[in-house]
Amino acid sequence: MSITVSAPVWLWNADKGTWHFLTISADDAVEIRMMSAGNRRGFGSVKVLAQIGATSWQTSLFPSRETGGYILPIKADVRRREGIEAGDEVLVEVDVI
Repeated sequence: MSITVSAPVWLWNADKGTWHFLTISADDAVEIRMMSAGNRRGFGSVKVLAQIGATSWQTSLFPSRETGGYILPIKADVRRREGIEAGDEVLVEVDVI
């Protein structure tokens, strides 16, 4: 089972670099929590297969205390392949694995 989300890409600046993320809303997080019940990992992360455009990759969603949803890291390779920059609104399909 998968969910499809549309959201803007945002940046998080850290000492060791800049990371790109997309936030999955609290409403969509309810469905993800049901799909991943008993299958969560460290820090409450959820292993997923994500797809933006023609590019798919395995990653983890991480819970966001601020929003009650999840954050999805978007790899540099995915951003290059799909021409994604911070601020872009993207459509992502997420399958819990």
